[in-house]
Amino acid sequence: MTEREKILARVRQALKTPAPLPGSHGKIHLPAAEQVRTSTAKQWLPFVGESFDERLALFAKNAAELKADFQLFNSADEMRAALTRLSETEKWQRVAGHSGGLTDAICATLGLPLLRTDRPYDVNDLESCDVGISECDALIAQTSSVLVTNRSAGGRALSVLPPHHVVLARREQLIADLPSAFELLKQKYAANYPSMISFITGPSRTGDIERILVLGAHGPKKLTILCF
Repeated sequence: MTEREKILARVRQALKTPAPLPGSHGKIHLPAAEQVRTSTAKQWLPFVGESFDERLALFAKNAAELKADFQLFNSADEMRAALTRLSETEKWQRVAGHSGGLTDAICATLGLPLLRTDRPYDVNDLESCDVGISECDALIAQTSSVLVTNRSAGGRALSVLPPHHVVLARREQLIADLPSAFELLKQKYAANYPSMISFITGPSRTGDIERILVLGAHGPKKLTILCF
């Protein structure tokens, strides 16, 4: 038997073993020691307060350190007004967004050409947009991360190509930590997981060259999180 035949034989043998569906990992029986480590994960992760105010303060603190702009409002109208001011300050000419409970109402008030990424579009048009406005699945207090999927945030490219990413969120979407985020994904999507899941922690950055921090290296240079 040649080496090629040996490799193909191993591939054929491996294909006989069914792989678990995404999201089914919690159903796999773990050794006792591994079960203990899983159940106590939150004990060795960074502390997150019990109250909403504590988690909100932690998210705001982490966001500032990450150079993300986090703003909290009392109503959707206040958030809409803040977005309008931001548009006027930065002189946006073209906006990208997607259909959603928040994006539909707020993006329409800007009065600017709107490219929807949940419909067929030209990627060159998306690259020419000044900002991408999306919703999210959750805000994570522990790391000040924004949890997005291709379903909640208008596909894969909206949060990556435009130089400024604006996230619209509600207070009830603020959760404590990463284990809570993965549990939320499991409950929300069950066996039908999205094709893309991403944790956005601050604007895109790199420090590869002489340890100098450069924003916008692999994605948006600015991240703004608006929440009410």
